[in-house]
Amino acid sequence: MASGKKDKAKGAANQAAGKVKEAAGKATGSGKTEAKGKAQQAKGGVQKGVGAAKDTHKKQR
Repeated sequence: MASGKKDKAKGAANQAAGKVKEAAGKATGSGKTEAKGKAQQAKGGVQKGVGAAKDTHKKQR
């Protein structure tokens, strides 16, 4: 099982990549690429949340 820190780092990376992808989609007029970027950002947010939950759970033990 991955640690909370790893999940949070992967989440932050996905959010950053999603922002770049969204901006590229806007710049090129590609709604599909823009939507993929937004979805990747959402995935990153969930990953960061999972990491935070793991850290909280670990602290409560």
